[in-house]
Amino acid sequence: MPVPSNPIKAGLDAGKRQMGLWIALGHPTSAEIASKAGFDFCLIDGEHAPNDIPLVLEQVRAIGCGTAAAAARVPVGETWIIKQYLDLGIQTLVVPMIDTPEQARETVRATRYPPEGNRGVGAAMARASNFGEIADVATTANGEICLFVQTESKASVANIDAIAAVEGVDGVFIGPADLAADMGVPGQTGHPDVQAAVKHCFERIHAAGKKVGIIAFDERQVRAYVDNGADFVAVGGDTALLGKAIREAAAFADELPGL
Repeated sequence: MPVPSNPIKAGLDAGKRQMGLWIALGHPTSAEIASKAGFDFCLIDGEHAPNDIPLVLEQVRAIGCGTAAAAARVPVGETWIIKQYLDLGIQTLVVPMIDTPEQARETVRATRYPPEGNRGVGAAMARASNFGEIADVATTANGEICLFVQTESKASVANIDAIAAVEGVDGVFIGPADLAADMGVPGQTGHPDVQAAVKHCFERIHAAGKKVGIIAFDERQVRAYVDNGADFVAVGGDTALLGKAIREAAAFADELPGL
């Protein structure tokens, strides 16, 4: 029995833009709500959100209650943590801080079983095999992995052609916030130099035949990225949306006349 088909990878391969939400509250309820909202994917953030492996697992299970596919960003591009995320049954990963093609190649190897990579073969114990029910994990899992490496530095932008050309990389996810900071304009993702770098990356990633991933937190910027051909787009995140709604409710309450 082969592993399940990866709907995100299948959609991207068919030329269908994948739209989703960043999940950073670190709570299964938030993940479940988002999974039922109509998104293509919900991406659990392991880099900046308060997550560990058991909590990521609970969110993956919660996302399974809805129609969205589970994706995740690992905290760091290390083989040991990539292996653990994959063993949870997550088939689409974003790996942060990839500055060179050598790093990209090592990341690809970490997501693949031998002989294509060095992912540890412990599938019988893993949720990815339905705890041993799927016997063909080691021979079928590689083909369903969808890997985005993240470019978020001046060095990565300089190496974008070589990174995007790495076999096994499905796409490059651009991180405007970190890129802005590395370019000396922290917090200014809309700065002309940052947006020029982002546009350059869009062009070079697509020229390599790979997909572009990105996140934005306002509708205007999301539309601009979509108009430029973004393929894998997060329309903000649960933390930002909840915070905005709560602050708006508090402002409304404050405006009401007193007794």
